Amino acid sequence: MSHTVPSPSTHASSPLDERSLHLRRLVVQALEGGGRGHIGPSLSPMEILRVLYDDVLRFRPHEPNWPERDRFILSKGHGCLAQYALLADKGFFPAEELARFCKRDSFLGGHPDAGKIPGVEASTGALGHGLSIGVGLALGARLRRSDSRVFVVMGDGESNEGSVWEAALCAGKHRLSNLTAIVDYNKLQSYGRTSEVQDMEPFGEKWRAFNFAVAEVDGHDVGALRHLFGALPLDDGKPTAIICHTVKGKGLPFAEDRADWHHKSRLSAADIAAMYDALGGRGNA
Repeated sequence: MSHTVPSPSTHASSPLDERSLHLRRLVVQALEGGGRGHIGPSLSPMEILRVLYDDVLRFRPHEPNWPERDRFILSKGHGCLAQYALLADKGFFPAEELARFCKRDSFLGGHPDAGKIPGVEASTGALGHGLSIGVGLALGARLRRSDSRVFVVMGDGESNEGSVWEAALCAGKHRLSNLTAIVDYNKLQSYGRTSEVQDMEPFGEKWRAFNFAVAEVDGHDVGALRHLFGALPLDDGKPTAIICHTVKGKGLPFAEDRADWHHKSRLSAADIAAMYDALGGRGNA
């Protein structure tokens, strides 16, 4: 069965509710502890990860290697602070660990490490590999006759990588309906506009040409994401690609849609205070 979802406006503008603000405060807690980190790329996919972990993924925090779990891969590993916030929130590890982000004795590094962090399926950050891993996991689930699903979140800049499209060809060929590729389409790479660095448009048509069922959505609209993810697979005979239109740095007005907030080092106390202030204060972070 096929489903269509109306295309969103060019710029996602959905307001953030208290849960989204809380998760962003957890990110700031980690930034405060580490003094640095990828800010913009961690805030743009937050609602995507929130809905996946809250409403879609099947997992057991106290049994992270449960065989029947769904698999989630954050292919854009530099956005790991978003995943760390959700893993801490769900109880995969104590939230207090966030304050030790990037410390010498912490298991929470600047990119996710599958060998150290409960709930992380793949060590990522060398961009372009996550979808290939996801294809392998999806094929493995099919061979085991498991109903586990695989979700891969990628960046739009990452989609410049040829390995992404090799994996897409394979997924389309094998009609992996248990695989969903999700693109965090914030339209801004580390040093410039995606349209200027390597324009991917017409983006949806590219995925369709690789035999994916495709939908586009405002990546900050929690209700729309729940509706769309709840309809998966969009086609029983195809893998799915969901293009999520997002805003880099969403939630911090001074960082939104700005390449210079892709990564920050030597964050000052004033920087941290400004972030908390933009998010309504420290709350329970």
